Amino acid sequence: MDSVTTLSVISMPAAINTALETIGDLVLFLQLVISGIAQGCIYGLIAMGFVLIYKATETVSFAQGELMMLGAFGGLVSMTVLGFPYWLAVLCAIAGMAVLGVVLERVVIRPILGQPAFSVVMLTIGIGYVARGFITMIPNMGTDTQALPVPYKDEVWNIGALVLNVEHMVVIAATTVLCVLLFVLFRYSKLGIAMQAASQNQLAAYYMGIPVQRLNGIAWGLAAAVAAIAGLLLAPITFVHANMGFIGLKAFPAAVVGGFGSLPGAIVGGLVIGIVESLSGFYLPDGFKDTAAYIVVLVMLMVKPNGLFGERLRKKV
Repeated sequence: MDSVTTLSVISMPAAINTALETIGDLVLFLQLVISGIAQGCIYGLIAMGFVLIYKATETVSFAQGELMMLGAFGGLVSMTVLGFPYWLAVLCAIAGMAVLGVVLERVVIRPILGQPAFSVVMLTIGIGYVARGFITMIPNMGTDTQALPVPYKDEVWNIGALVLNVEHMVVIAATTVLCVLLFVLFRYSKLGIAMQAASQNQLAAYYMGIPVQRLNGIAWGLAAAVAAIAGLLLAPITFVHANMGFIGLKAFPAAVVGGFGSLPGAIVGGLVIGIVESLSGFYLPDGFKDTAAYIVVLVMLMVKPNGLFGERLRKKV
């Protein structure tokens, strides 16, 4: 055996090891991206609630995270206390939160519309504190961490070397279906078209005979229902507890990144925040994961202040 052949034989294991390491790194990267997409879908759903309320009433509701938490607890109570099957519990929780959203708009929000925006913001923050306080008063449940008994808990799909968490795939699939349904609602239904008209100019919509106040209530109900869906999707991953609503602090940057008046932008912004957070949590030192969302917002505000899909508004002086 000559020296060239000997060198080739010796170098083959090294090349194989390098190729295997590259494949392993690629698989790990894909799993991090998929995990980030799933988390980003949760951020995007909550951010959609921010956008829906903002487009309807030109106010910002900082209670979206707590509405998500209430939706998760609604599903938990329906399954563990009332004994409902999973799908019935999900439908009951979503419907209950939609009704709660309408009631909140009618009883709490509508009387102060027209007041300074700061008043509405503080009121929604107060709603969040009341919701957390109410949950913590529930015996044997409010102060504990609970597991939502979903039928796909801890299941995985193996695709070659890629291991997919079914809980993450359910989040992605459910978000996709919900986005399609909302697109159909706003594009083809009379209700959706009326809501778009009211969001563009409430006074003109009122003079055209559109029931603007009723649409505002529907927008709050829809935002609460979407938040409940986000809570039910997140619960199998992070469990159900009174403080899970703080995730809304990550969803708000998602709405800003996507453009605060854009529903598709809310989802895209959530995906951006989720992927960046997932990758930074693995590849960067400790602490970067918790600040990644706000770093992305700062960069976006410097580069594109209106967000990825936001409308550029000009003010004449």
